[in-house]
Amino acid sequence: MEKAKPRGHTHAMVEAAVLVAIGFVLSYFQFARWAYGGSVTPASMLFILLIGIRRGPAWGLGGALVYACLQMLQGFYPPPTETLLYFVMVVLLDYVVAFSVLGLSGVFGKVKNGALYAVPVCIALRFLCHFASGILIWGVYAPEGTPVWLYSFTYNGSYMGIELLVCMVAAVSLMRYDKTIFARQG
Repeated sequence: MEKAKPRGHTHAMVEAAVLVAIGFVLSYFQFARWAYGGSVTPASMLFILLIGIRRGPAWGLGGALVYACLQMLQGFYPPPTETLLYFVMVVLLDYVVAFSVLGLSGVFGKVKNGALYAVPVCIALRFLCHFASGILIWGVYAPEGTPVWLYSFTYNGSYMGIELLVCMVAAVSLMRYDKTIFARQG
């Protein structure tokens, strides 16, 4: 006979699934969409960050990885590459790693007002992934005479900066409404 799992595990799994679903649905509502996949959403990433904050880094990384796979299915943009290695790098840098780093929010779960640290740190890490990808792969779209790093910084920084601002405003608003939303649960 199989040993029953504790109620807390089931509750955490359901909560993570619901938060991933909310974040994914919100990612379809885009205030603005950039040419090669960047977009500004109504705080879709905040719900992925919540998984880590509420349940810890392991749950956060797991939920963020699921979200990364869903994002890839939602709108994969074929990269301007000719080799399998660069194609894999795009998949890793623009999807798997870029969205999975949101799960690192769990390291701030036990910190007072941890969401105020998790949001900028994790979104900055996601930006760095896209920035690197922009330099290594997408730089072929840089206008002539524009340094590739500047093109990548400007392109990715433009939508990621707005997304960061939207997530911070949403986090502060939710904290004012109910601080327990960001309380560690396990």
